[in-house]
Amino acid sequence: MAEADESGFSLMSLEDELTCSICLSTFDCPVTIPCGHNFCQNCLLATWKDSYSCPQCRTLFATRPELKKNTVLSTVVETFRVRSYKTEGAVASKPEKKKRHVIRCDTCMEAEAAQTCLTCMASFCEEHLRPHRENPIFRLHQLTSPVGDLMERICTDHHKLMELFCSQHQRPICSLCLQQVHKGCSFTSPEEQRSKKEMDLREKLVFLDGKLSKNESVISQMRAMQNKLRESAIHRKSALSAGYQQMRDMMTKEENDALKAVDKEVETGEVKIRGLISKFSENVDNIGKAKEEILCLLGQSQTLAFLQTSLNLPQAVSYDPYSPRITLDSKKVVQVEAFALTFKNYLTELLKQPVEARIPKLIAGDYASTFIKPNIPPVTPRFPRSHSPAPLAKPALKKKPQSKKNPTFFLSSYIPSEISSAEKRSDLMKCKETNIFASCLISKCLSLKFNFIPSPLDGTVLNFDQRTAHKRIELSENFTKATVSDEHTNYSDCPERFAVCSQVLASKGFSAGRHYWEVRLSSNNFIGIGLACSSIDRKGPTSRLGRNSKSWCIEWFNVKLSAWHNSTEVVLVNPNPKRVGVLLDCEEGKATFYNVADRAYPFHSFSFQSAEAVYPAFWIFSSGSYITLCKLQ
Repeated sequence: MAEADESGFSLMSLEDELTCSICLSTFDCPVTIPCGHNFCQNCLLATWKDSYSCPQCRTLFATRPELKKNTVLSTVVETFRVRSYKTEGAVASKPEKKKRHVIRCDTCMEAEAAQTCLTCMASFCEEHLRPHRENPIFRLHQLTSPVGDLMERICTDHHKLMELFCSQHQRPICSLCLQQVHKGCSFTSPEEQRSKKEMDLREKLVFLDGKLSKNESVISQMRAMQNKLRESAIHRKSALSAGYQQMRDMMTKEENDALKAVDKEVETGEVKIRGLISKFSENVDNIGKAKEEILCLLGQSQTLAFLQTSLNLPQAVSYDPYSPRITLDSKKVVQVEAFALTFKNYLTELLKQPVEARIPKLIAGDYASTFIKPNIPPVTPRFPRSHSPAPLAKPALKKKPQSKKNPTFFLSSYIPSEISSAEKRSDLMKCKETNIFASCLISKCLSLKFNFIPSPLDGTVLNFDQRTAHKRIELSENFTKATVSDEHTNYSDCPERFAVCSQVLASKGFSAGRHYWEVRLSSNNFIGIGLACSSIDRKGPTSRLGRNSKSWCIEWFNVKLSAWHNSTEVVLVNPNPKRVGVLLDCEEGKATFYNVADRAYPFHSFSFQSAEAVYPAFWIFSSGSYITLCKLQ
């Protein structure tokens, strides 16, 4: 061990010899030049520009010397670096000893104090503390643990020990302070105040532990929710993939059937053509034989037998040859082509729309009437007496008589020009199957859409909360009707009331379960329906529904329908409803808005994550407009 230390010490003493004279640091890739001096390779090359000389002895070289790495010196430098790092680490790893502040005895000034007498205002060691313990005269003196600075306990005004604590001013005082400045104040001893303070802090510590436990529990629940969300996403993606795969399989089958129909038509045409070719070939043979017989007789025209010869032409000469017109324009092929092109155009137009607008478009028939004959109405769900969405029945195909109000749409503009002649022969016949298929497809899409709606549930009874109503809003009919006017209602001021926007919340909020309610609108302009958290701003400019992260709103403004959240607008197709239903699913974090008439049509959905309860919220701006909360059976 001593030898290792000695070698380390000897190596550390060579630091100057292992230093480059140019950069004044330990060598990095050292090289040796002919004069015998060593330098870092990069440092040396940086000095060699116009001439080649030694930076240390100034020896001049005619040509640039060949540089070779000094391997021995490199090994020594590396060993030096490793040992220097170990030395520095050993020094840094030594823990610093904290100096303990020692309170000395005020009598001998040498021994460590054992206790401090607050009556004598001095600290004593065990030896000099004996009089306080043995002499009855010192029995009333107050002893405590050693105190470093006794001047902190002396009143600066009266130079007396502050042996009391003023509860009113929360500061230590002396007996003279209690008789003068703090006269009439309640007081306790410092020990009682210290005990009270400790108890208060311990109570706060217990409170913080409870809060910490609750927060950790919420975090655990949120993580479980996150896992549940991911699992739900996996199931949803699997279901979507299965659905789209099923559609792909159906379309592949349709494609194969269509190709087989064309192949069958080609085969049928080829059979006809082969039969005709065989018949005409037989006629050619018979005509050829008759021709040879005639030529033979003409060669015997000078004989007597020629005069007695008779020749009958074959029956084939009585048929005039013709080329039959055999095409693929059969009824089957025309319908297959018409359906494929029509369905492609239909899907192209439908898929141009945003995802949330496709189902309402299907329900409203905006695209269906363009491509198909609307003689089969799409099936839409009817709410039961509780106004809850119900499962769909199977679509029934029912014929309706044609009239001016129910026109027939043909596929003439979507069928290729190659088959236009066939189309002119029987438009209705060629399109009938396509119409039925497309109508059933729309009905199927609607049934799939409404299968995601929860099972039937009872309607929720709501009332407006007068404490939140803006002073322009007047509540009537047992707090179920909200009307806006230019006159201000004499409401009392309270923190819950909206002060800037003419808005009002319902008296009931929801944080769990599924809930459904309906409202009736006086007009479809300058009115908003949505949800809001209880912590939404009531006074500021961002208190309007949808203009903050605490609210979601469907708003009619200048006859334009928009969905608002966190000041982000999404323009929607305006169904102009008079009655709107809202289905809130707190478990899924989703709110769906319906146009309620004889059927219920969803026209928008919000997805939200809220840790607090959400309340039905309403915005009314135009004077005289009103919103009524409907009573559901």
